Amino acid sequence: MNDSPEEAIDLGRKLATFSEHWQPRTIATFNGHDIMVVKVKGEFVWHSHDDTDDLFLVLHGNLRIELEDRTVRLGPGQLFVVPRGAAHRPVADEEAHLLLIEPTGTPNTGDPATAATRRTI
Repeated sequence: MNDSPEEAIDLGRKLATFSEHWQPRTIATFNGHDIMVVKVKGEFVWHSHDDTDDLFLVLHGNLRIELEDRTVRLGPGQLFVVPRGAAHRPVADEEAHLLLIEPTGTPNTGDPATAATRRTI
């Protein structure tokens, strides 16, 4: 993570350190929450989070968030919060970069057994 709490975090620089898709990287913590960046492409799995909402902020590219009753389309600078318990599937036809904020330890698939290992950069 950053060297000192007073140092600015460069999101572009953090995103440039990895190429894998659907593998969030924690870049800071805030009041018991992880602030993460992630590169996405293709379809993620349908999932839900029983204990927390799910925030998606698009930094680059476009993202669709498919819900059971509708699809939300996001572009750069737009965000959407999936309510806790709502089944959803993020989809990016081309690579997109996102900022995510979740309670520390939240599994990205909603299930610890299938979740990506949390990495810090």
